[in-house]
Amino acid sequence: MDILVSESAGVRYLHFSSHWIQGAMRVARPWALELDYTREMMAALLLRPAADWPRAALLIGLGAGSLVKFLHRHRPEAKLTVVEIDPEVVDVARLHFKLPPEDERLRIELDDGADFVAKTKQRFDLIMVDGFDENARTGMLDTLPFYLNCKARLTGSGLLVTNLLSKRKGARKSLERIEEAFDGRALAFPSCDSGNVVAFAATGAPVDHSLGELKALARELKAQTDLNLLPTLSRLEQANRCPAGKLRF
Repeated sequence: MDILVSESAGVRYLHFSSHWIQGAMRVARPWALELDYTREMMAALLLRPAADWPRAALLIGLGAGSLVKFLHRHRPEAKLTVVEIDPEVVDVARLHFKLPPEDERLRIELDDGADFVAKTKQRFDLIMVDGFDENARTGMLDTLPFYLNCKARLTGSGLLVTNLLSKRKGARKSLERIEEAFDGRALAFPSCDSGNVVAFAATGAPVDHSLGELKALARELKAQTDLNLLPTLSRLEQANRCPAGKLRF
């Protein structure tokens, strides 16, 4: 697999052997979330709004490091573990995408994500899965055993967040596998313009917020981090994902 870096209009892109964009960074704002699906994945911070959440997060698939950089900057107390199968991706993220150095807050594991989740004994408040090869294949990261292992590794305030591709056959089947693993406690956001679908699944305490509460939380998060999730909430409302004005799962 060839790892390529391109740049256009102040945005640096990561590609795996093709035009397919695997990550992006606005050079002037390296900690910001440039791609729409990465912003939607970070809606986890609205669903579990405690200021000290997540205390421990696992990120499977590094790419350009957008998700880990955002959490590293805006959740400084969180312990972050990144699992990436390809050491060259880590090198490129460090060289071209300003990946922070490893320290007591950030650990990089060179491993297969499914294998890591199956064997680790650590538990996480948040597991984020964004792992694709150059042909947009997920391998074992989209299987029932993997999702069951993720559930077993989550705490009582746990969330799984995974990036699916609605343009890929089987996205509906992917969500069904997540729902089966999490006893129905899952929700897919409407497809982004890019074709990505972000799915969430919860353990322990229920996710139960009114749209009004979520909008207030989104305004607070925007003031703190400049991440604007109000358009995401509008899309959820328009897609009738919040019956009776509630987001609950």
